Amino acid sequence: MLPPRPPITCPDVFSRIRSHVEGQRGWRALATAVGLGAASALALPPLHLVPVLWLTIPGLLLLLGVAPNWRRAALLGLAWGWGFHLAGLYWITEAILTEADRLWWAVPIAVPALALPMGAYTVIPALAAWFTPPGRRRVLALAAGWVFAEMLRGWLFTGFPWNLLGSVWAFGALPIQGAAWIGVHGLSLATVILACAPLGGRRGWAGAAAGLAAFALFGAARLWPAEPPPQPVAVVLVQGNVGQEVKWRPETRWPIFRHYLELTRDAAAQAAAQLPPGTAIAAVWPETASPFLLAQDPEARRLAAAALPPGGTLLAGTVRGEFEPDGRPRALFNSLVALNTGGEVLATYDKSHLVPFGEYMPASGLLPLRVIRGGVDFSEGQGPVSLVVPGLPAFSPLICYEVIFSAAVSLHGNARPSWLLNITNDAWFGTSAGPHQHLATARLRAVEEGLPLARAAQTGISAVFDARGREVGRLDLGKTGSVVAPLPQAMGPTVFATGGLWIPGLLALVVALGSRARRRRP
Repeated sequence: MLPPRPPITCPDVFSRIRSHVEGQRGWRALATAVGLGAASALALPPLHLVPVLWLTIPGLLLLLGVAPNWRRAALLGLAWGWGFHLAGLYWITEAILTEADRLWWAVPIAVPALALPMGAYTVIPALAAWFTPPGRRRVLALAAGWVFAEMLRGWLFTGFPWNLLGSVWAFGALPIQGAAWIGVHGLSLATVILACAPLGGRRGWAGAAAGLAAFALFGAARLWPAEPPPQPVAVVLVQGNVGQEVKWRPETRWPIFRHYLELTRDAAAQAAAQLPPGTAIAAVWPETASPFLLAQDPEARRLAAAALPPGGTLLAGTVRGEFEPDGRPRALFNSLVALNTGGEVLATYDKSHLVPFGEYMPASGLLPLRVIRGGVDFSEGQGPVSLVVPGLPAFSPLICYEVIFSAAVSLHGNARPSWLLNITNDAWFGTSAGPHQHLATARLRAVEEGLPLARAAQTGISAVFDARGREVGRLDLGKTGSVVAPLPQAMGPTVFATGGLWIPGLLALVVALGSRARRRRP
């Protein structure tokens, strides 16, 4: 009779994986790096399979450890990053398919082409790790380089800080409370270090467990105090669930507008009947929800105002135009317009951070790719503002992906707003992972700034978060209806709101210096 085999433990499994990864050479190593990067996207919203990073990030370090030279290390970093963004940004194809009659040729190449420059940023941490001796110092070098690369990605070429590694924790309020101190980039730093725990054996796992416990305790302590009474405002987020393919057809303009009027009238009346007297009601339409130019169309404003309860306010996403005397458009803006019950324009905000190829053509139109039809680019508006609308607390309007830019969503000091308002049209991306990733990013901004955030999305996900990132109300993806919720109170400025990107930047610098420190021999 054969003796029973000893059970296979987690260290045994990782040891076998380690031997396999370190044995890869040539094109197999590059293919392995692509696969590890793609698998890392499983940790992103909506799946949030964070434990997969304990395999994929150490796998990158193991591949770098056997790279014969820095050029090979750079290629491995590029391959890992390409796989990560290829899987994490697959949903961009959904936007192209809305114009498949014109852009069919871009379907197989758009995401791989975009993932290539995005993946190039991973070359920075890969080289930082390769030039550092093995062990803990190499882990620190990788983590510091990762943060510097993410921050550079948020700035270079107008920036695209999507799917930062710290966003994998945004499945709940508890694990992201650290963002109030160190921001999402600080969470990325911690994530890389924790993910490399298997390389440290039992001590590494113990350190990772201690780090996770510390984050959990900090989060629990920050969430422990009772939430203060809400502000005397109710937000009504109207989710029309209008498909992008029918949004701008001439024959659908009036039915879509009437659809939003009916949803607004019903939800606002319900809110007025349930809320205490004196509560202000702010109805919110998503980005470009109005098929008519509200700022220039008195009849459309009159109809929209008629859907409001007495004393209500409409904050509507719309295109705003400035025209020549002959009627030709001089400038178009992706805007938010505030209307009162008299149909008067109380305030406007024009989007300042525009989407390349979607809202304007970079390089003066030299590249022949435009997702949105039309020959006129949108114009830039002013940057972050605190919009003051009579009857409502001051707020910072954020249109579409303006909310993804950490430390750039609100003013500070005396101009600090009382809440954040994000309106977006995620209908471009169907029921893919894109809207979930966008929502997670918005949730992180609430925690970073210590401000409640309301988010109205064309097809979802519409939601309200309090200043600690806890969900107050929600309407899921692909649903038609509204979210009616009280507006939570703002907190005082967080540490991150005060220090901004200097905090994770300096933290990464300290870690980088620690990776260069030499250990003294006994």
